[in-house]
Amino acid sequence: MIEGPTDETSLKGLADAIKLLYDTEAREWTADDVISLVDELSVVPREWLMENNARLLILSGNNICFTFMASKAVNGRAMELARLVVFLALVCEKDLYCMDWAVKMMQKVCKVFGTPGERNYFLQCVENAFAHLIMDTLQAVLSGGREEEDSSFLNLFHLINAQANFHKEILYLAMRSNSV
Repeated sequence: MIEGPTDETSLKGLADAIKLLYDTEAREWTADDVISLVDELSVVPREWLMENNARLLILSGNNICFTFMASKAVNGRAMELARLVVFLALVCEKDLYCMDWAVKMMQKVCKVFGTPGERNYFLQCVENAFAHLIMDTLQAVLSGGREEEDSSFLNLFHLINAQANFHKEILYLAMRSNSV
């Protein structure tokens, strides 16, 4: 979880367990309990890669993912939330999930912000997070050894495609709302 990206099958059991805890019929765990659990899992014993956090949230389902993200929005953690959105898009790209889902999740989270200024700041943070991550990955490609270069180049490829497909879905959404 901390050394490199983890595949879907490695996280599926954990995601299923989290869903069971959050199950609306059980009522033993509150939304805050589940948010705390996911937060703690991703830093114990050492901090996970953000890509693995994003993959776990996707596998945990829409309700848990939204609740986790909304909590960050409400608590003023726009930069952290923006990085998570970028990694959600990256996981959607790598694992061939529908990018439309990531855009709709971001759109839903935007409604949680109290003011248009907070929402606009968050959206700017998303764009900055994409730019910084692309630059960091490009730096890894340019400075890496031959084996590292192949892996870094593939990450850069996925990241650029994720950004393009994410923005394509935003444009589709904007055009649909303008034509109504």
